[in-house]
Amino acid sequence: MTVENLQSGPAPDRIAERVANLRGEIAAAQSALRLTEAAPVLVAVTKKISETAIRAALQAGQRVFGENRVQEVAEKWPALRKDFADVTLHLIGPLQTNKVKQALSLFDVIETLDRPKLAEALAKEMAKGARAPRLFVQVNTGEEPQKAGVAPSETDAFLNHCRGALGLRIEGLMCVPPVAEAAAPHFALLHEIARRNGLHGLSMGMSGDYATGLAFGASHVRVGSAIFGPRAP
Repeated sequence: MTVENLQSGPAPDRIAERVANLRGEIAAAQSALRLTEAAPVLVAVTKKISETAIRAALQAGQRVFGENRVQEVAEKWPALRKDFADVTLHLIGPLQTNKVKQALSLFDVIETLDRPKLAEALAKEMAKGARAPRLFVQVNTGEEPQKAGVAPSETDAFLNHCRGALGLRIEGLMCVPPVAEAAAPHFALLHEIARRNGLHGLSMGMSGDYATGLAFGASHVRVGSAIFGPRAP
């Protein structure tokens, strides 16, 4: 993928308006649910989104962004970070072990830790002095064979391995529910796994179901199309 074939999204003023509206909707949903916790972190998903559209969100005050591919970040974000040094970047797509070193130099948060080999590669690079991002374990709550993530029944053991044998500091859990199923049971399952493992980070909820995520304690919601419009195929 090159910068030239990324989508521009709505006009800059519409992106700023959408960011403001979304924050208002999140606040209203929290109020309706009578939640007293701090507002969740809004992770603006910028996969395949152009630098121009991202700049519009940045100028509207958005500072946390999610990307799916290491190479796309390496192409798009150096120039943006020169102008907006306080940006936080989340990796929300799969990470290959041969991209670990580069990912550690680019991302502040990796939400897709999903297998022992990747955990070991991360620990090895950090032991060499690489910067240590915040880590979330991706749980495949629907146990979909085509989707990445640790099976729910294996998550406790995987967390113990990451924390104990490898010394990784795990902040929370992330999931992507099956498209054809209600999100609530999956978010409830993720919440329970986090609770029994003493984790407070819960990255769950996207453009269509973030309010459901809030009801189950989401600390982060990942929203793309509600800000930048439908993503091009």
